[in-house]
Amino acid sequence: MLSANDISVSFSATPLFSGATFVINPKERVALTGKNGAGKSTLLKILARLQQPTSGSVSTPSGASVGYLPQVMQTADTRTVIDETMTVFDDVHQLRAEVEQLSQQMAERTDYDSPAYAALVERFTNENERLALIAADNFQAEAERTLRGLGFEPHEYQRPTSELSGGWRMRIELAKILLRKPDVLLLDEPTNHLDIESIRWLERYLSHSRAAVVVVSHDRAFLNNVTNRTIEITCGRLVDYRVPYDQYVTLRQERREQQLRAYQNQQKEIAEMKAFIERFRYKPTKAVQVQSRIKQLAKIVPIEVDEVDNSHLHLRFPPCQRAGDYPVIADDVSKSYGTHTVFSHATLTIRRGEKVAFVGKNGEGKTTLVKCIMGEIPYTGTLRIGHNVSIGYYAQNQAQLLDGELTVFDTIDRVATGDVRLRIRDILGAFMFGGEASEKKVKVLSGGERSRLAMIKLLLEPVNLLILDEPTNHLDLRTKDVLKEAIRAFDGTVILVSHDRDFLDGLVERVYEFGGGKVREHIGGIYDFLRRKDIETLDQLQTLSTDAASPTVAAQTTQAESQKNALHDASTSDPKAAARQSYAEQKAAARERRKLERAVQQAEAEVERLEGEIANLEQRLAAGENDAQLFALHAQLSQALEAAMQQWETAAQQLEAS
Repeated sequence: MLSANDISVSFSATPLFSGATFVINPKERVALTGKNGAGKSTLLKILARLQQPTSGSVSTPSGASVGYLPQVMQTADTRTVIDETMTVFDDVHQLRAEVEQLSQQMAERTDYDSPAYAALVERFTNENERLALIAADNFQAEAERTLRGLGFEPHEYQRPTSELSGGWRMRIELAKILLRKPDVLLLDEPTNHLDIESIRWLERYLSHSRAAVVVVSHDRAFLNNVTNRTIEITCGRLVDYRVPYDQYVTLRQERREQQLRAYQNQQKEIAEMKAFIERFRYKPTKAVQVQSRIKQLAKIVPIEVDEVDNSHLHLRFPPCQRAGDYPVIADDVSKSYGTHTVFSHATLTIRRGEKVAFVGKNGEGKTTLVKCIMGEIPYTGTLRIGHNVSIGYYAQNQAQLLDGELTVFDTIDRVATGDVRLRIRDILGAFMFGGEASEKKVKVLSGGERSRLAMIKLLLEPVNLLILDEPTNHLDLRTKDVLKEAIRAFDGTVILVSHDRDFLDGLVERVYEFGGGKVREHIGGIYDFLRRKDIETLDQLQTLSTDAASPTVAAQTTQAESQKNALHDASTSDPKAAARQSYAEQKAAARERRKLERAVQQAEAEVERLEGEIANLEQRLAAGENDAQLFALHAQLSQALEAAMQQWETAAQQLEAS
């Protein structure tokens, strides 16, 4: 579908990566990973033919189409949301206009027997068939479904795009790319401006799409749910792991450990050679051996070790004074802008030490409530901040508040205290400000670099209430691990506004959902909330289907109820009839119980079979078989085992209740 042939890229004679050769096959979904600055976005641009490599080439089959979503793009502001989305079908509109014009010509002409009229009819027939073949009449509905999936409400379709933020404009561009149905999708950080529901919709769309997908993302859950192959850019070269992201992480760690052992052995060998050369350099009797060692030393090719993973660095927030038992209490809080109500009657109590998440679609009031808590905007209702509460706030525009004239090191040095001052350079390295980067002035940093620096600064300030608004948008996966570990170890209270499910998983014990002008509380973690949401959605569908039942179904239901009532009346008046009915019910109950017992036995047998296969597979892996297919098979069997366990539990519960 798409192939890269020995691609190399250099900037000002500095190589970024070289020798990149790979093939993306149909329906493959590839995660492109690597540290910030490794060249992921550059490689996507090259695959999209928007940038030329220093050497090498990219090839696609004749007629194959490629759709590319960059991190940042300029969008038009002269149309409504739906009109801008429908521009993707301009060629279809042109075809429709041409068909209408041909139809008009046929109606106006009377030379029915002429060759020219016959040619006109044939052309009209061909073009009309083309129009029908691509189902042009369904495009409007398809565009609306895609916009709805990406978070737009129907009343927003006629909204001018000039009123939208950059994130919402990016959603329109993503919708246009998906509607084109290209053969290859190249997506650079597609989840940065999406909320959780939109991300899950995109996951389902990509998982069922026939297109090949190459995606760059710092959302681990998104990569796990979408991709089945991982390509890493490391040490200036590409390493291809034909496994999903989670398995790649395991294999990469094993690979790095092997590299490290080989590197250490090589360094030991080099040290021994150099010691021999220094010891016998001036002894004539050892001249031959010395020259031999010098030649061997010159031929050694240094073993490279993949970039060091700094996620093991443990950061801890500095201690702060103890806050009151209830850092935040909101009672009947509402916020409106003119006639638009953002949310109303929000009531919540956050206890000391709790970590909670604010989730929901963009524009539903998450950041607005945070600003109310910070006292930045007026509101109605009661909102109390507890005794001795010291707030550390990371806003989405926090990076703009840094002093541009300070260096990166000085910015952190001014807030670091105690032993942390001795570890400033290690901390900066963990957030990708190692070496000369720590001496850069803040004003020359990119937006993502400023965001990371603002996050480090917040990590070192003594606070007991952390409010973080989308803290992971510009952090790579390893840096997010450092931040997550620090928050998990934080003994204060945390409010997290985030759409990153993997980041929230294991951090929060309560979720506040914003939507429809309301704030709803959900006890449990982020995945508990998502599972509950799916159940609620199914229940709503069931309710709708029941309400919308046809008259025939309703009549059948009424008839069944009448028969049941008639049987009941007969049984009460005739004792023999009652006895016959009781015996029939007992037989039916016995049959149902035997059916449930068989279901439990079958489920138990399936669980035992899968557990046996997994045990055999794990023995092979423990014996040193590291084939990627074995890891993939282990993941499939584990998923099947989980499903079988759920089926067994359901059958056992039904049997117990019978």
